[in-house]
Amino acid sequence: MVTENQVEIDKLIDAWYVVTMNETRDIVHRGSVAVHKDKIVDIGKTLDLEKRYQAKERLGGDRFVLTPGLVNTHIHITGEPITRGYVPDDTPFEENVFLWLCTLYSVQTAEEEVASAKLAAVEMLRSGTTCFLEAGTIYHLDEVFSELSKVGIRGRLGKWIWDLPPEPVIYRQSTDVAIENLNRQLERYNKPSELLSAWSTLVGHTTCSDPLWREAKALAIKHDVGMSFHMSPAQIDPDGFVAEFGHRPIVHLAEIGVLDDRCALTHMVRVNDAEVDILAESGASVAHCPTTALKVAYGVTQVGKFPEMVQKGVNVSLGTDGNNASNYSDLMRASYLAAGIFKDAREDPQMFPAEKAFEMATIDGAKTLLMDQEIGSLEIGKKADLVLHDTDRPEWRPLLNVMNQLVWSADGRGVHTVLVDGQTVVEDGRCLTVDEEKLWSDVQQMGEAITGRSGLPDKAKFPTL
Repeated sequence: MVTENQVEIDKLIDAWYVVTMNETRDIVHRGSVAVHKDKIVDIGKTLDLEKRYQAKERLGGDRFVLTPGLVNTHIHITGEPITRGYVPDDTPFEENVFLWLCTLYSVQTAEEEVASAKLAAVEMLRSGTTCFLEAGTIYHLDEVFSELSKVGIRGRLGKWIWDLPPEPVIYRQSTDVAIENLNRQLERYNKPSELLSAWSTLVGHTTCSDPLWREAKALAIKHDVGMSFHMSPAQIDPDGFVAEFGHRPIVHLAEIGVLDDRCALTHMVRVNDAEVDILAESGASVAHCPTTALKVAYGVTQVGKFPEMVQKGVNVSLGTDGNNASNYSDLMRASYLAAGIFKDAREDPQMFPAEKAFEMATIDGAKTLLMDQEIGSLEIGKKADLVLHDTDRPEWRPLLNVMNQLVWSADGRGVHTVLVDGQTVVEDGRCLTVDEEKLWSDVQQMGEAITGRSGLPDKAKFPTL
């Protein structure tokens, strides 16, 4: 019953520690977050908030750590989740992409792409990611938008757009067709007030002509959205740009007017100091995918300049990439790698402390998505995208330093409850918006069918009897 001095709200979420990620990075011990409709309306000590508010529903409790939802700034939700792990882990970059991935992508149906997107979304939600930036839906964007909207995850999507490579034939696009595809998706799906909305998304690398680069930027400005693309994971991109234009990719993109604070560039391993300076000056963000960099042998520990990027003010966030390059969509595992890679590579334990790694997974990710005024931290007026981590687990105890625990000890398997837009979408570790058992069965059957149709060999090294 609401007393005279109380305000009625939808939810009061209690926690042992509330990790706000606000401007001063406050952590509230024995704290709560008040939620009404889709917004956070208050944050503070539990004893204070329970006097101030009468909640229709009370969540959490003394054993939980409450954080903002994580923001995955580069993930392939179609193409790879449904073929997870089929690509051998000893394939070099060009073979990985052009022989294996392009072939697997090319034989998938609309139904399979939808199931793949749902699988990726469920894995993200169950491991604490509430918002993502898609690398490019392979083909069936309309069907993916329609079905994924029912899952309850926040995301920015776009079709697989390029105009230079002739193969696979099914994805071949002229420059005019590629531009029309971009324009169509933005006209139809740019709905920033909804959970799912469109971006100006290109494949990137060396797959785009200058007219396509320029028009993608013009459309991003016209529709007031971001622009994302892959660049320079391996030496093939710098070599290609130097051969074609006489200078490196970031120099060229700056010259033709592509780079600004709307841009999210993924990978960016093979860059030089001059390119880092251009990135910093442009305000562009970089999505760092540490697992892919290690698994596909980009050389990130030898030549990667992510410490220099951060030191020069480039906003660096985290992605999990595709499930044949990273094999998981758990951003907490990626934050662990981001914290560790350059400590060892530079023999400097001060590189990427746990606090910075978690910033990259939350507020820095929100900045990459141009959404840091809405998500990425727990602050009054922001969207109620929240995660309750269960500490009644061995990796969480004893809990003596919550930031160290989040990055170095925990992973997404400890996620108990997830809210997106104030709605509970994961409870007790299960996604409430999807029939999980049916999804597991469907994607198993579809994955076997796709790999069979692809004609690619099973390269598993141990014999199956």
